[in-house]
Amino acid sequence: MSQQKVDRYKKEKYNRKQQLQKEKRQRLLYRIFGGIAAIAVVCWIGLSINARVQANKPVSYTEVDLNAISDYMSSQTQDS
Repeated sequence: MSQQKVDRYKKEKYNRKQQLQKEKRQRLLYRIFGGIAAIAVVCWIGLSINARVQANKPVSYTEVDLNAISDYMSSQTQDS
């Protein structure tokens, strides 16, 4: 081996731990951000589906006859 190759090998060997730590940090960051992005996409899809289901859901209305209450209130005011 030439002296240049030997020097390069020694330099790589000297920095190997720092390089491995740097690669591990990068992989961890990619996993974290990838997980966050995946969760965001899943939530967005879920909310979109929920919005479509709610929009297509029929609305029911209930009629209330308040005549009995009005009659009762008017009889109470007349008695006083």
